[in-house]
Amino acid sequence: MKFCYKVLILAIIISSVAVFAYFVTIGLSDMLFKQQIEREIERLYSASKDVSNKTFSMDQIKNLPEPVKRYFTHSLEEGQHYVSYIKLKHTGEFRQGENQKWMSIEGQEYFTTETPGFIWIGKISLLPLVWITGVDKYLEGRGTFQIKIMSIFTIADDPTGKELDESELMRWLAEAPLFPTALLPSSYLHWEPVDSDSAKAIIDYCRTRVEALFHFDKKGEIVQMNADRYRAVDNSFVKEKWLGHYSNYAVTKNILVPWDIEVSWNSEVGNFTYAKFKIKEIQYDNPIKY
Repeated sequence: MKFCYKVLILAIIISSVAVFAYFVTIGLSDMLFKQQIEREIERLYSASKDVSNKTFSMDQIKNLPEPVKRYFTHSLEEGQHYVSYIKLKHTGEFRQGENQKWMSIEGQEYFTTETPGFIWIGKISLLPLVWITGVDKYLEGRGTFQIKIMSIFTIADDPTGKELDESELMRWLAEAPLFPTALLPSSYLHWEPVDSDSAKAIIDYCRTRVEALFHFDKKGEIVQMNADRYRAVDNSFVKEKWLGHYSNYAVTKNILVPWDIEVSWNSEVGNFTYAKFKIKEIQYDNPIKY
């Protein structure tokens, strides 16, 4: 009887130590992960110059396609300072496959504009104390994308190279309506006319070229984006039609931006919407991590 009691006590002690070690490991790994992200955000912001001394003038847009002029007239005020650095928080829903159920997601994203760049961190809670984190980056002309479980184990890691670089620069362009001064003509971006309600934005940056077709409503709001974007499939890349939808426009810091964004792939089997994001907070020119 005493022997069984001692075995039980020993089993309880071992289980307690194992649980304690598990939580210590998870906590330490999460702390190291967050420290790494913070260093990368500092690197992102330090690699792009402050351009807030520049201001918007209606003279800048007089030779742009008509719908683009309508957009800037509607979104910006004369004398609006350029935005250099952006950070935002969002909620929403996300899924990776056509047959997967929607999962709630929370995320933070950080952008630069003098040189295009971003870091996105999205977190999905699967169970209490069990989560996955996606990290999407375009930093110094290079793209990366990883998914980790519990901030420890990498369960997805897209191959790096020119396809991913292009794909991530395309994401930056698609999200630029959140900071419209970055869509003004610059050393790396220009517009080409298409018709009365659409125009093409083209970026040439760091040996990478991307272009997207933006559609504008009569007020001048961007309502849709179409592009060909690389998609990671089975550890390689295929180019597919990519769509973005923008809605729920509201003014922040005298700039009109969309607070709801949905994105979809358009494959042979039809449209597959995989992300529905709702912006909860957006800050301009406060280049520090949340």
